Amino acid sequence: MLYPIAISMGDDEHAWGVEVPDIPGCFSAGDDLDGAPIPPANKVTLHAANPQYAGCTWAVVDIDITKYLGKAQKLNITLPGYLLTRIDEYVLHHPEEKSRSGFLASAALKVLQQG
Repeated sequence: MLYPIAISMGDDEHAWGVEVPDIPGCFSAGDDLDGAPIPPANKVTLHAANPQYAGCTWAVVDIDITKYLGKAQKLNITLPGYLLTRIDEYVLHHPEEKSRSGFLASAALKVLQQG
């Protein structure tokens, strides 16, 4: 579902703001419009141990960030047959990966996010 957002321009004294009018209380602000890399998510137990979040109820949401990574580019790669067979078997039993390319992209992203 797509939600409209309202963006307030910043200046020397005020941050840029963004608000989702259809979701009361959903807003954010930043010093500029430049995007920052999306950091990897931490484990819930790490956040739950933080006194700032004492008494909170926790849940996780699946956010597909691939649309923020840029346009897909086609390439030709070479992999050992055994590895390719294992990738295809994994994708067959894990439909969330959608394809061989999707699997390779998500695996690469996980490794790169680990630093």
